[in-house]
Amino acid sequence: MARFPHNFISDLKTQADIVKVVQDTVPLKKAGNSYKGLCPFHSERTPSFHVNPEKGFFHCFGCATSGDVIKFVELTDNLSFPEAVQALAQRFGVEVPTSDDREHDEAMELERETLLKLHELAESFFQEQLASPLGFQARQYLERRTLTKQTTESLRFGLAPPNRETLKQHLLDTGYPLDVLLRSGLVVRREGGKVIDRFRNRLMIPIYRDTGSVIAFGGRALAPGQQPKYVNSPETALFSKGRTLYGLHLTKKAIRRLGYAVVVEGYFDFAQAYQSGIQPIVAICGTALTESQARLLHQCTTKVILSFDPDFAGQNASERSGELLISEGLHVNVALLPPGEDPDTCIRERSAAYFSDKLKQSQPFLEYALEHAARNRDFSRDQPRRSFLTEMLKLAARIPDAAARDQFADRLAHKAQIMEDVVRVELRKAAVERRTTVTATLRGAPSAISTAERGLIWATIRKTSNAQAVLKQMENADFQNLPTAPILQLAKMLSELPTDTIPATFIERLTADEVSLVSSIGNETIAPASASDCGIELKRLRYERERAELQDEIDRRQKDGTPAALAEIDTLWRKKIDLLQRIENLLD
Repeated sequence: MARFPHNFISDLKTQADIVKVVQDTVPLKKAGNSYKGLCPFHSERTPSFHVNPEKGFFHCFGCATSGDVIKFVELTDNLSFPEAVQALAQRFGVEVPTSDDREHDEAMELERETLLKLHELAESFFQEQLASPLGFQARQYLERRTLTKQTTESLRFGLAPPNRETLKQHLLDTGYPLDVLLRSGLVVRREGGKVIDRFRNRLMIPIYRDTGSVIAFGGRALAPGQQPKYVNSPETALFSKGRTLYGLHLTKKAIRRLGYAVVVEGYFDFAQAYQSGIQPIVAICGTALTESQARLLHQCTTKVILSFDPDFAGQNASERSGELLISEGLHVNVALLPPGEDPDTCIRERSAAYFSDKLKQSQPFLEYALEHAARNRDFSRDQPRRSFLTEMLKLAARIPDAAARDQFADRLAHKAQIMEDVVRVELRKAAVERRTTVTATLRGAPSAISTAERGLIWATIRKTSNAQAVLKQMENADFQNLPTAPILQLAKMLSELPTDTIPATFIERLTADEVSLVSSIGNETIAPASASDCGIELKRLRYERERAELQDEIDRRQKDGTPAALAEIDTLWRKKIDLLQRIENLLD
């Protein structure tokens, strides 16, 4: 039977979100720091089955069944341990290293333990150097960045001396062979064969697993013109950059307690925020967010606020990260900082309170992406509409929740001046088919005529009294932005005429193109929909348009951030709630 390295099993249980796995079988509700539901292993009416995501286990207080995520899959799917491991690894995209060689497995485990000890020794060495007279320049640098001694000690910053072989010699003196040092990534072999320290004359920033073990380092240049600015540890048996979130070992509990995580780009963005008391924070250390990192976040929370640099690269990183987090089922917001500022400079040059306010005013990611894509497009022309929709299909296809996808479709339709029902259908197809191109049907959507419009036109010709009863209750605002607005407004204006004369008069006053359209609809043998239902639908669409416009106003004021703008938000929210109530009343 295949054996799995112990370290792999530990990593798999970290990657596999036990709440997500259990919820495939058991509906769970949040209960403090854990979740509870009806036990799948015995019959009960009162929930006694609990899942603790922080500790990664489940337990039923009724039947005493308990275990970790692998055990749950074994029991519910009737699988053996290796089969459960394989199933979880496949689901969460974790590569399975299998081995039937016990000696090899033990050697690999010993290797990891050795590398962990080496990194602990290196961390202590770097800290000693920072505290020594040699660390004066580095301490001054930290003071200029307004980081206190307490913060640097909490983050265990250190210093790599400028000499080429100081750390290497220190580790050799402790008894570790050179080949192990090379595998650790702490030293590097040059082309000529000479082995030197990887980090020299750099501020050293240790990187930890979320469990608290130091597994890598980031080194920040200290000398003017020293390049590159940052050097990071290579991928090793301990460290994979794409599966590590900087600072999570310190902030995991706060993230779970507060229910959200703030994701920043760099070490110093994290350090400034952490020092300022903004506890639920992690950094991705300059690399693009990965699926593994998204899953790590999802184990701790369901809401993420992205706070990246506002430059072009930062905006692109926000979009890529937001799409990935959305696809993992997280609620994502984007905090927008002033041009030229990142979280580090924002806190230093303004204040922690200012940065906290920006986090509170953060914009839902889907709104952010929509506005960013719509910028500088002329939606009065078909081509900008098509390119805009094509761009948005990729994002829409990644929204796992159908209700959220429909809401996004409504906002998308409002922006691009397209009928909501047409866009909803297209986005649903995109989500199912993972399609990222616009179909012919959607290209014609800007001029599409809804069933509600066709129904009222048909009734005006064939069931005139029914149509007029509805049209008398309609307002011109109900027809705004509809392709048939002039036709329906004319039909409404004829309400004072005798009912039997309305169809002929109606046809007489239409343009030639309008006559062609109305005649084709009127010649249909079956009504597209009842006149009363058509009136309700057109009212609903109007309220939806107005709701979207109000949301745009709210978003603009949140971006503004001034006291006057923020004071207006409550009024706008009340108007939005009133519209939502009107929509509900229509559907009752």
